[in-house]
Amino acid sequence: MELYFLAINNEIEQDYLKKYFKQLHLIEDSFDLLRNENIIIGKYLLSLFYYKDIIIDIEGFNYNQIKKKINYNDQSELIKFLKLAKNNDSDAQNSLAICYKNGNGIEVNYEKAFKWFLSSAEKENPDAQYNLAICYMDGIGVQKDVEKAFELFIKSEKDNFVTENKNEKERFEKQLKLAVTNNSEAQNYVAYYYHNGEGIEKNEKKAFQWYMKSAENGYAIAQYNLGLCHQHGSGIDKNETDAFQWYLKSAVAGCTEGKYKLGLCYTNGIGTNKNETQAFKWYVRSAKDGNAIAQYNVGDCYQNGKGINKNETKAFEWYMKSAVAGCAEGQYNLGYCYENGIGIYINESSAFEWYRESAFRGYAKGQFYLGNCYINGIGTDKDEKKAFKWYMKAAENGHAIAQNNLGNCYQHGKGTDKNEIKAFEYYMKSAVAGCAEGQCNVGFCYENGIGTDKNGSKSFEWYMKSVEGGNSIAHNNLGDCYANGLGIEKNETKAFEWYMKSAVAGCAVGQCNLGFCYGNGKGTDKNEAKAFEWYMKSAKAGCAEGQYNLGDCYENGIGTDKNEIKAFEWYLKSAESGLAIAQDYIGDCYYYGIGIDKNIDKAIDWYKKASDIGINEAKDKLIELLNIF
Repeated sequence: MELYFLAINNEIEQDYLKKYFKQLHLIEDSFDLLRNENIIIGKYLLSLFYYKDIIIDIEGFNYNQIKKKINYNDQSELIKFLKLAKNNDSDAQNSLAICYKNGNGIEVNYEKAFKWFLSSAEKENPDAQYNLAICYMDGIGVQKDVEKAFELFIKSEKDNFVTENKNEKERFEKQLKLAVTNNSEAQNYVAYYYHNGEGIEKNEKKAFQWYMKSAENGYAIAQYNLGLCHQHGSGIDKNETDAFQWYLKSAVAGCTEGKYKLGLCYTNGIGTNKNETQAFKWYVRSAKDGNAIAQYNVGDCYQNGKGINKNETKAFEWYMKSAVAGCAEGQYNLGYCYENGIGIYINESSAFEWYRESAFRGYAKGQFYLGNCYINGIGTDKDEKKAFKWYMKAAENGHAIAQNNLGNCYQHGKGTDKNEIKAFEYYMKSAVAGCAEGQCNVGFCYENGIGTDKNGSKSFEWYMKSVEGGNSIAHNNLGDCYANGLGIEKNETKAFEWYMKSAVAGCAVGQCNLGFCYGNGKGTDKNEAKAFEWYMKSAKAGCAEGQYNLGDCYENGIGTDKNEIKAFEWYLKSAESGLAIAQDYIGDCYYYGIGIDKNIDKAIDWYKKASDIGINEAKDKLIELLNIF
């Protein structure tokens, strides 16, 4: 069967068969002897006579490649495929022609490829008509005939034209007519139309074929487009090495987009080794051509010292060029420079303006930072509704931190109605996208039942994920989990360890909790001096609880000398930060004259504030004072 399988891969005329037998000395007198010595070969030779209508070309046959190049794993299927071609099946004829044209399992034979394409095309097979047009255009197995090629291309695509837009169809036909004459620019246009489905049904494989023709004719833009096809697997299997080679050809030929892409390849190791120096070189070449995105990348190289010495002034200059040219990334980075004083003096108004330009162009980072400007009043008036709007746009564009901030808006009713379910949804989107802050907030929601059911185990799990992302608040919250046995077995020693990590990382709440551990001997030896030290760090960082506890240290001489004046100062800071217990105690300070002169009216004011927040002791004191005075 294997030898028979070889036999039917191709045809030869009877005269050729006799000639070939003579070459093998397989004359009639020796046939019986050969059959006796090898019955299989005998059967093979007999099959040639029985199936002489099936052509065979042994010299051209390549058995080792047959399975690799033809998509048939079973020999019987291939037999069927070849028989179908002989039996006038147009699809099989077209496929057989492709085998001859490309040498798939058989020696390349352009004349036979043309013959089978023609046979299939005459049966109105559009794929064969298209392939036959290529034969006429390139002179494959036939003399070149561009008019015939154009006619066949149009005929093959008659059912694929986009009829909704007559102008697009006419543009396609105009460029196709030029393309068949080997006009490289027109060939690139035809590829573009196929790639984007303009005037003709989208077909990435045909787009690739036309890009290849244009590229091989030296058209630099087509070489760049061919690189894109190889990089993204459009019309061809993905191959980053080939992508790099075509970008290189395009860049050397002077295509500014090719130069930029070559820089990206060197930056990210696409089809080549990473090389920041080479990346910078090609970015500069593209940038000098006026490529705005390349100008942005040159700025990034200078800002971060990639492939060149760090130079923030030059970074700012290139960001400015990019921004003025309309690049959203450049506009965002220019805004960031103005906000943070990178290569230029801080100018929050200019930062706001450039963030807005970037945001309007749909750049997610620009939208996010514009939201930040509105929420914090950077370069503009505070406006929570506008902040919410821009966070939403950035979140819809996949910006993970914006998704987290949008959750915060929903949780606290900033710029929108309070909605804890939506808050949880956006925190979860942010968390799944890898935002450590979003992961921490999901843990907080599970801990406190915000927008979802309480679940200590899931809370602990998400805090742990956030910790892996370096979030210092999550470190603190893991300490809380161990301190209170939330989702994990209670362990004060581990709680202390996590509080310490959080505190060292700069989390004010973690510093306060670490102070508490030292002050009360939780998970470590009691050490009031260290308690005072960490409360001080926490208080200076703005933590209301840390400020209150620092006040307590000064009032009672814990880890420091007693000082009621300083105690009052820190209690007041805590109260002004909104801590209810501190507001109640400031009322006591004014009532009893602790660290401050007695003042009943101010005592009443502070008791009222604490009472409004829900401190019952403050409410009782307020009623008592109002009855007395």
